Amino acid sequence: MDILAAHAARHPERPAVLEGDRTLTWGEYIARRNRLAHALVTRGLGSGAHVTVYAQNSIEHMLAGAAARAAGAIPLAMNHRLVAEEVAYILDHSDAQAVLLSDAFLPMVETVRHQGSKVRHWILMGDERRPWAEHLDDLIAEGRPEPVELDAARGFGASIIYTGGTTGRPKGAVRRGIDPQAVTEALRALDLLDPDHVHLVAGPMYHSAPGGFALYSQMVGSTVVIMPRFDPESALAHIARYRCTSTFMAPTLLKRIVDLPEAVRRRYDTSSMRVIIVAAAPCPMSVKEAVIACFGPALYEFYGSSELGVNTILRPEDVLRKPGSCGRAAPGRELALLDDDGRPVPVGEPGELYVKAFSGVLDEYYKDPEATRQIRRDDWYSVGDVAWMDAEGFYYICDRKRDMIISAGVNIYLAEIEDTLYRHPMIFDAAVFGVPDDDWGERVHAALQLQPGAALGAEEVIAFCRQHMAGYKVPREVSFHDALPRDAAGKLIKRQLRDPYWSGRAARI
Repeated sequence: MDILAAHAARHPERPAVLEGDRTLTWGEYIARRNRLAHALVTRGLGSGAHVTVYAQNSIEHMLAGAAARAAGAIPLAMNHRLVAEEVAYILDHSDAQAVLLSDAFLPMVETVRHQGSKVRHWILMGDERRPWAEHLDDLIAEGRPEPVELDAARGFGASIIYTGGTTGRPKGAVRRGIDPQAVTEALRALDLLDPDHVHLVAGPMYHSAPGGFALYSQMVGSTVVIMPRFDPESALAHIARYRCTSTFMAPTLLKRIVDLPEAVRRRYDTSSMRVIIVAAAPCPMSVKEAVIACFGPALYEFYGSSELGVNTILRPEDVLRKPGSCGRAAPGRELALLDDDGRPVPVGEPGELYVKAFSGVLDEYYKDPEATRQIRRDDWYSVGDVAWMDAEGFYYICDRKRDMIISAGVNIYLAEIEDTLYRHPMIFDAAVFGVPDDDWGERVHAALQLQPGAALGAEEVIAFCRQHMAGYKVPREVSFHDALPRDAAGKLIKRQLRDPYWSGRAARI
């Protein structure tokens, strides 16, 4: 069933997506989606093709992803913050055959276009034109308004999301489709099934949560309002102007809103807001309390991942009485806390959090069977988070087994950074880890041992990293050591470096 087309048939004049002063009704949105989908199919970008969306938050971003899925292709949203070598790697590794891009990323594409990728079609979505690229408007004009006929068994919501790599390279988490019924159960628990919701997209749509909730909102027939980029006062203005009723925001974005002067917040009527979903990083209780003071009992939290979706849900009535919790198991999810030998741990004891396979779990890491194998234990999946459960079944994330930190809601895989540091000729040994940060949750720290006789300063290290990786991955601070702690087998004992920074804190994330 074409879920989105069904909404267009029921209420074609209702707004489907808004951005600034631009609006597409459901009828207009689906007609454009179908036309673009047909044009993609005629270019061989149909069933199973990988299509990259490299775009700012915009109507075009949402339209490109929807059209790719309607053509039977699998869209991949490119992170805006990556540097050229990271973009080139993902385009090549993903076997992307087409890229639909905003004008803002033309300079980057000009840099990477000839670096051996398999991209055959470049499609511009802004004001610019190039002789080597086609344009979105031309493809839409060319296509037909009726839906592309697809295999009825094809899943809804296919995607590839590139996460950082624990072995130095990003991994592509592939979902070839999600079960609408499974999504519906989670949306019901988050009170998002009402088609009268007006959903605000505040975070970057390349991220799995803002992009995912925009897709889920369309799935139930809601109107989606897109912020091109986040600004805290602008977010309040959007809520007031469009009478937004739901949104997803990472803790850092919510903190920026509640930190606004009260006089600024009072300028905007935000009484329409009923559902504020927070996730992507631990949310401090002080922020939760401030959000409730500003918006009332509207705060929901979940624990999840790009690979495994929504796994727990904390509802508003439990936010204050269960400080630090990320909620109970989401509907349809079976969770387990296991020790290193795979045995269940008692209530109140920490264990690695596993999710039993369900419809919608990732199919694979693209072209990486070993990475796929590593996150599985029979029918159970884990992304390496450690949690404990109380007697009422509420989960509390307390640590992380995988070599990763979360800063401002963004996953940063430390092996990628260490791999870059080892390229510097003056660095002999490197250990990267997260240290506490009151604004960002965690920040990146690099502990280094230099080559004998080498002289290197922290600013030089940071500048070197900026040449090779996205800014959010670059260490914010650097420490130098005579030697890094390693055991008799040569394995780095990173906790000896990391633990002093976390002393006195209940959780290690």
